[in-house]
Amino acid sequence: MSEPLVIIGNGMAATRLVDEIAGRAPGRYAVTVVGEEPSLAYNRVLLSPLLAGEISADALELKPLDWWQSSTAELVTGCRAVEIDVRAKAVWLRGGRKLSYSKLVLAMGSEAIRLPLPGADLSGVVTFRTKEDAAEMMEAAKPGRRAVVIGGGLLGLEAASGLNRAGMKVTLVHLMDRLMERQLDPAAADMLKGAVEAAGIDVLLNAESAAIQGRRKAMGLRLKDGNLIDADLVVMAAGVRPNVRLARGANLDVERGIVVDDTLATSAPDVFAIGECAEHRGIAYGLVEPAYEQARVLAARLAGEDVRYDGSLLATNLKVSGLGVFSAGEFLGGPDTESIVLRDPDRGAYRKVVVKGGRLAGAVLFGDTADALWYLDLIRHGTSVVALREDLVFGRAFAQPETQAA
Repeated sequence: MSEPLVIIGNGMAATRLVDEIAGRAPGRYAVTVVGEEPSLAYNRVLLSPLLAGEISADALELKPLDWWQSSTAELVTGCRAVEIDVRAKAVWLRGGRKLSYSKLVLAMGSEAIRLPLPGADLSGVVTFRTKEDAAEMMEAAKPGRRAVVIGGGLLGLEAASGLNRAGMKVTLVHLMDRLMERQLDPAAADMLKGAVEAAGIDVLLNAESAAIQGRRKAMGLRLKDGNLIDADLVVMAAGVRPNVRLARGANLDVERGIVVDDTLATSAPDVFAIGECAEHRGIAYGLVEPAYEQARVLAARLAGEDVRYDGSLLATNLKVSGLGVFSAGEFLGGPDTESIVLRDPDRGAYRKVVVKGGRLAGAVLFGDTADALWYLDLIRHGTSVVALREDLVFGRAFAQPETQAA
């Protein structure tokens, strides 16, 4: 008889886990997936192209309905899990349904941070996290209208880019001194700022939001310095926080995220956590690739394999407003490191490699990211780059031409 396995969360991590379990332990578990959002699991990375009208909502789906129907998993959407009883090994859903489990996986992701500003509850103030958020923004995104986006991280840049491509006049407001400060060094961030401004988006750095102006509807954003930015739409894209509500209610160990060990187990027996809601060795990653790595490891363990999760290399490799951006490892440099920089203003390209102890410790690429995976592989495997030192910053074709040809 199959063991009951309940997964709370119907996002990217949960979908990958279901897929991995189906391949590694077919028939071993009777899987039930509970998702609070009413739709099938979708790719949040594609919300910006959706916002810009470049793709349809259907293109976001990770797996089509017939995949779920043909799988052994029961999918419960549009329903919130409200309580976990770790002693009774049961989960209660809104409406009173009880799900018993032999194993429970928390894959609830993150929730958007809604800044506690005066006026935050006005109509026309949204976050940028879900398809519903994107739909509300698309409704407001009429040519000639004005938008203010609070937050110059990845989400804020994607929101600003999507609204700009939809025809709105966009101002991006960021508290820090550079864009994407967690992923880029100052030089790359400055190039990104220039490219974003060249696309028609106004960027204000070192700008602290004070209040949203308006009576019933947002009319603008007032900054701490008194400056008022007129707006028909205010988007809060100031980050996300791990969704730990259920875990706290069940008295699991929670810091920033739900604390897990190298087996991805929480402090309660037979309860695991993966993805953006999980915290491993003090790190809550908030990135897709670590969530997928955790899903692979947990699926293997649930299939009876003796494997462990040792953590993920922090890396960013994506398109921001259509521009290639990559960073990994110790890209800011530090004691006992050497930074080698290559700039190509004509191509709008920048790259920096950071060498430490004869090995590549970190890298930043902007514009041309063709060598991103090669650099990531060198960092991940601790490969000696002593022999490649002179050509390393020029990329694989120069540093390892024979390997490239092969």
